[in-house]
Amino acid sequence: MKQLRTKIFADGADLAALEKLCANPAIRGFTTNPTLMRKAGVSDYEAFARAALKLVGDRPISFEVFSDELSEMESQARTLASWGSNVYVKIPVTNTKRQQADDLVRRLSHSGVRVNVTAVMTLGQVERLSKCLHGGAPSNISIFAGRIADTGVDPLPTMRKALELVAGSPGIEIIWASPRELLNLVQASDIGCHIITVTSDILAKLPLIRAGSRRLFTRYREDVLQ
Repeated sequence: MKQLRTKIFADGADLAALEKLCANPAIRGFTTNPTLMRKAGVSDYEAFARAALKLVGDRPISFEVFSDELSEMESQARTLASWGSNVYVKIPVTNTKRQQADDLVRRLSHSGVRVNVTAVMTLGQVERLSKCLHGGAPSNISIFAGRIADTGVDPLPTMRKALELVAGSPGIEIIWASPRELLNLVQASDIGCHIITVTSDILAKLPLIRAGSRRLFTRYREDVLQ
């Protein structure tokens, strides 16, 4: 398979599937969230998380807070972080009340919690978060590129600019989240995006990316990326 510049993280909450994915050297990390856990029938969050941590070894894995209250998010985040040194805690950029999590993200990151700020949609959010996270623990900013595309807007300019905004903060990695197709993985790699979260249906198509098949994307790269 063609060497990609982007780290592939698997997204899911099924322990049996997770165990199989752990055997794949192409998978560099894992993410999950409460919605996926509910769909997978998870009823004991901690038991699931600890079982997942045993499977993934030292690879990074993200677990998300489930409260909608910023004050409760903080205590939950610290609990989740205590379960493993490779745990990243997913914090939504805003809650359902449209309250920004910037201050919470800053406190957690600068106290040593590895944060994955999720549901990011705009460059303004990226700019604010990069300032909050600068100098803190290793962190991720998950930009929902797929949802941006769903609105009819090309996410590539946003993703490129986001990478520029965090270039001076080596501890921050940008995640291309919610991809819709295999092409998104190629796009992420071409612009040097740090991480992409990939669902099982896209993972199944990975063997299609080979050195010989790269020519299929030559025109796309020439016409769009340059």
